[in-house]
Amino acid sequence: MDQVSRRGVMAGGAALTLPMVPIAAMARSDAVTLPPAHDPAAIAPREHLSFDRGWRFARGHGSDPARDFGFGFGQSDFAKTGNFGIAKDGFDDSGWTPVDLPHDWAVELPFVRDERGEGDERALTHGFKPLGRRYPETSIGWYRRSFRIEAADRGRRIWLEFDGAMRDTVVLVNGCYVGRNADGYAPFRYDITDVLHYDAGNVVVVRVDASFGSGWFYEGAGLYRHVWLTKHDPLHLGRWETVVRATPRGGTAALDLASVIVNAGDAPARCAVDWTILDGEGQTVARAVSPAQTVAPGAATGCTATASFDGVRLWDVERPHLYVAVARLVAGGVVRDGERVTFGVRSARFDAANGFLLNGRALKLQGTCNHQDHAGVGAALPDAVQTFRLGVLRDMGCNAVRTTHNAPTPEWVEACDRAGVMMMCETRTMGSHPEAMAQLELMVRRFRNAPSIVLWSIGNEEWILQDGKMAEQGARIAATMTRRCHELDPTRPVTAAVNSNNEQGVTDPLDVVGFNYHQELPVPYHARHPQRPIVGSETSSAVSTRGEYRTDPKRNVMSSYDGVVGWGQTPEQWWQLYGTQAWSAGGFAWTGFDYRGEPTPYGWPSISSQFGIVDTCGFPKDYFHYYRAWWRTEPMVHVFPHWNWPGREGEVIPVWTYSNCDDVELICNGRSHGRQAVPRLGHVEWKLPYAPGYIEVRARRDGRTFVARRETTGPARRIRLTADRATIDADGRDVAMVRAEALDAHGRPVPTAMHRLAFDISGPGAIIGVGNGDPNCLESDKAPRRSLFNGLAQIIVQARGGAGEILLRASPELPGEALAPATLAIAARPLPRGAAIPSL
Repeated sequence: MDQVSRRGVMAGGAALTLPMVPIAAMARSDAVTLPPAHDPAAIAPREHLSFDRGWRFARGHGSDPARDFGFGFGQSDFAKTGNFGIAKDGFDDSGWTPVDLPHDWAVELPFVRDERGEGDERALTHGFKPLGRRYPETSIGWYRRSFRIEAADRGRRIWLEFDGAMRDTVVLVNGCYVGRNADGYAPFRYDITDVLHYDAGNVVVVRVDASFGSGWFYEGAGLYRHVWLTKHDPLHLGRWETVVRATPRGGTAALDLASVIVNAGDAPARCAVDWTILDGEGQTVARAVSPAQTVAPGAATGCTATASFDGVRLWDVERPHLYVAVARLVAGGVVRDGERVTFGVRSARFDAANGFLLNGRALKLQGTCNHQDHAGVGAALPDAVQTFRLGVLRDMGCNAVRTTHNAPTPEWVEACDRAGVMMMCETRTMGSHPEAMAQLELMVRRFRNAPSIVLWSIGNEEWILQDGKMAEQGARIAATMTRRCHELDPTRPVTAAVNSNNEQGVTDPLDVVGFNYHQELPVPYHARHPQRPIVGSETSSAVSTRGEYRTDPKRNVMSSYDGVVGWGQTPEQWWQLYGTQAWSAGGFAWTGFDYRGEPTPYGWPSISSQFGIVDTCGFPKDYFHYYRAWWRTEPMVHVFPHWNWPGREGEVIPVWTYSNCDDVELICNGRSHGRQAVPRLGHVEWKLPYAPGYIEVRARRDGRTFVARRETTGPARRIRLTADRATIDADGRDVAMVRAEALDAHGRPVPTAMHRLAFDISGPGAIIGVGNGDPNCLESDKAPRRSLFNGLAQIIVQARGGAGEILLRASPELPGEALAPATLAIAARPLPRGAAIPSL
């Protein structure tokens, strides 16, 4: 446990216990002008309704139709429209499991040791979960839901919209086939108007086949992102066609506004789009109207307008001011459709000589790469977990993230918009074939209004397309993709994450050159190509196990001092390059969080990577404090390791300090071991013979002293539970992130505690996942129990069943253990009227 708060350090020798990072930490206290958290995107009469609740789930089978509800038994299902009995009233799904979305069934599966290779390593790379064609009994999932459509909805167009599903889906409504999707990250939707029953019940069924993955990392399985039902007029605004391009000009913002009007009706319509621009307090700052025009039935036409306003507040990493554009489609004096678009006003530029500039100010991208994966929930992250994760990174000083290696979930982008965190947004498939181009286009269209996104990435480590015989093809593919990005969004540059010398192939048409690793290459490349901007698209790959200070292959753990894989660099090594060169835009460390799959540097029983700066729960490793020292400006000091080493008395222990102060003194049991100057972007270290007691470092800066301390603790005597928030919304979605730890008789956290804990909960809440950050832990993420790992575990509590007090209790799982239990109360508060997300 660090004895200095991540929010600040105490002067005069005082020490603080490291707290849980609250969700509020995602943004600075002065980051105002946030739109309401549950502000619906739709403007009446359009309805955009959450379709997450009330599903039922069952596993199918990938090779036996008899165990796959008869799907594919013969040809009759597809032979005639409406033949799918599983998607009709009368089908008995009473034995199916009730679930709400997002849902990842892969995280619920047992771990299976399967290291068979021969090019198929999905079990290993996906965290040893039994998915793939070798596991047909656990690779197919079925989702079924009933819903009602009222007679008043006749004449409207009704769409079923999926933010994403892993991976191949077949969607059925009222016995009718409505569509298939074979990409795990792209959103997809179907107009189900024609197959609905009005003033009656309806049934939707989704078959999800996770036999094939989209990537080489844990991706989950199932409807792991949100699902929506959208109802709108036949005359409506096109999906993700409304664009706000804001250009700062001194204290004024110039706005170019555009959308597409779609007429799915039977008659021509003369219409215009009315625009209202609101600031963060909801005050109108500008108005505009597009010229009226007639749209023929079955046609779509673009419309544009311009506006400006003074007194603009820029979107910045410190003050991420946001505005909202309200677009209303008006015909015959009646609003027929409308939507809200959140945007920011800012300038962002990559420069070959000066790196990256935000609003004209040179700024390094202090970034991390991250997969969508968290302890306890897998890939199915509740929105509040997305915000929590961003808060952890933001508290470290991270100001940028890269979406590796796929289009992100919308809530991750929205959280970055609100928090002032920039994003390199990356597509999954590099290619110029229709499927890859469709993925790219959907990503750019969907997120081109987000101020957080400063860079599009069209691919990652496509070695075959970079060098040798395929380099020419790589250049052509990249040119096609780059050109399309520019057509859809001329305001942002395009890059790719390239793991080679960037001298040919994919790199040729890029606006910004991305380097993965190969730290020896960027400096000479810049000398040869001084006109090309450079970013560290993927760097570091340092490895460590939280709370471990000896590399031990027998235990599959890595030291927290300076672990790194053969192709990577320590945090100090990569940042001393990308953080100091004027031409460097900065870079993105691999990775912010540990993630399932790609167990590195060990195989079984490791089921997750050890690349993270924090573990799978978000608990910081020691590397976290290196970044916090040099990515934030507040004085800080951190010392490690812990000081519990029974049986190693007299053995020399390395003691390291991360600090951005001028110098640091080490005290051990009252004796000074000297003061050392802190090297710029480096660390300070000593070697001490171990003796129980304490170590303390005293850092000086600007005439003040900052202290961090580690004490030898006694055995664990009680449990402590703390939550990131004492109150959550009683909306069935919000969560509290609860930290469990063991304390000694003096109330000090025991950093070596490995006790097994059991949890129970009462009141309007549920435990939806548990974790401990141990990369080798094979315990269930869904069981109401978890072992502490080096002193810590995490419980994710979600509001369920209305407002009231949720009581979480933790006790030792083993009977007779001298460890006092703990109880934590979390308040589930009712939402203000109109604040809930509209649901069906």
